[in-house]
Amino acid sequence: MSYIPIATARLPVQRRMLCGLALGLALLSAPVYSWAQATRTWVSGVGDDANPCSRTAPCKTFAGAISKTAAGGEISVLDPGGYGAVTITKAITIDGGAGIVASVLASGTNGVVVMAGPNDNVILRNLSVNGAGTGLTGISFRAGRSLRLQNVKVDRFIGPGLSVVANNAGAGSLTTLVLVEVLDSVFSHNATGLFVASQPGSHNPATVSVERSRFILGTTGLWSSGSGATVQAANSTVFGNSQGLSTASVAVSTTATPAVTSSSGNLTTFGNNQVQGNASNGSFTGTASNN
Repeated sequence: MSYIPIATARLPVQRRMLCGLALGLALLSAPVYSWAQATRTWVSGVGDDANPCSRTAPCKTFAGAISKTAAGGEISVLDPGGYGAVTITKAITIDGGAGIVASVLASGTNGVVVMAGPNDNVILRNLSVNGAGTGLTGISFRAGRSLRLQNVKVDRFIGPGLSVVANNAGAGSLTTLVLVEVLDSVFSHNATGLFVASQPGSHNPATVSVERSRFILGTTGLWSSGSGATVQAANSTVFGNSQGLSTASVAVSTTATPAVTSSSGNLTTFGNNQVQGNASNGSFTGTASNN
């Protein structure tokens, strides 16, 4: 019988331990990679927000995709689904695809909040935003250079379908010239279809251009409050509301009217709108110019 020294017998075990330790140190020192922001990202009903939001590995929500989308980029939708409420903090386009396959369900909260930079332009296209009867505001534009809504449906909010508030202290401030376009869109069953306000002291008022859109079956169709707030309407319909058009000032800040103004606003028409079938139709304050 022969004997093997103890030190020699343990050598393979020691080597394995050293190899394991070396591997562990290598893993700890390896660089950690994060997904680079892309100019175009994608969401899908079967996606995952842990993905890079590419077409082959899409995210699940708009909120998940926006952090992986570069400023000035676009979020596109692959298939029908609900993609969640989102806060936008930079220039971006969100496109729900032809036929409005993308929706935002916002029960008990705001649907889309825009808190972008003073030079940022935001586009929302082909989207449905649903408050389910308890949502606060459908789309709230609080800060940014411009906002365009194109083929957007907003319904069943206890506040405005679209709120544009200049110099809204405490909730973000629109401190540059603000331009909002509403094209081919429908606002229904909201407390207010469109609410625009400019507070006293705001040097950069808000102007909203509305074209080929409908504001129906709510409490107020179009509401412009404050001397710096202007709505210009063309080829649009205001129907079935308690109050069709309003330029009343707002005395207090509430969920439904998120501003404080001390004077009435401006509602101008190109002369080709339909304001009818409201309990009180109200009236435009002037005629818009094509110049």
